[in-house]
Amino acid sequence: MGSNADSVKEVDPSPAKVGLWEDFVDIFYTPSSVFARRSDGKFGLALLFLAIIILVLIFLTKNAMQPVMDAEFTRQTAAAMRKNPNITAEQMASSRGFFEMLGPIIFTVIITISVFGTGLVLWLVGKLFDAKESFAAAVMIATYSEVPRVVQILTNAAQGLVMSPEKLNSMNAVGFSLARFMDPDGSPVMLALAGRVDLFTIWVTVLLAIGLHVVGKIPKQQAAIAGAITWVVGALLPLFGALRAS
Repeated sequence: MGSNADSVKEVDPSPAKVGLWEDFVDIFYTPSSVFARRSDGKFGLALLFLAIIILVLIFLTKNAMQPVMDAEFTRQTAAAMRKNPNITAEQMASSRGFFEMLGPIIFTVIITISVFGTGLVLWLVGKLFDAKESFAAAVMIATYSEVPRVVQILTNAAQGLVMSPEKLNSMNAVGFSLARFMDPDGSPVMLALAGRVDLFTIWVTVLLAIGLHVVGKIPKQQAAIAGAITWVVGALLPLFGALRAS
């Protein structure tokens, strides 16, 4: 799929003795070099480092995001009680306490699982284009591609600090997706679809495509198509959840 003229050019990897910290900085400026020097697929330490950073930042930004969390809990409580009148306000309050205590850990676990899921999808989609990367290398690509989520957490928290509380009526209120401009009580399906048209999600997708191009050794055009397919597959889970909520 693709002529010799479209073949992938080799990317000169940086020196092998480069620490994780440099990787997490370079992924913003020279992602190709990061993927090239980590093409052996060793992702364990990078994923652990990413998970720790995310967990710490969520704890540190908890107060800034509290109005958003309050609004989301109120909305979800109302929806749950509409679907099941047997649920009491006391039960919901109890579940809220549990979530507020373990929420950061749960979110970090979800991010970690999603990295493996994204890696699996990227690996399978790459096979359609004869990509040469292993499953471990695909997970490595997914790991480093999620690093912009660190910036997302910080920008969300910054908005939580400066925006008036009445405008912090949903998580989308501090997001950079089309869902930001929609009624948070509107169609769950439309909100889920609009939420995928998000600055950071697109950023992650671009990094996935770059990683597949460099490590999988396929032409850029094919890597871009593979990235787009991965983006579409990634929309299926939130879309399914939205359909159930409708």
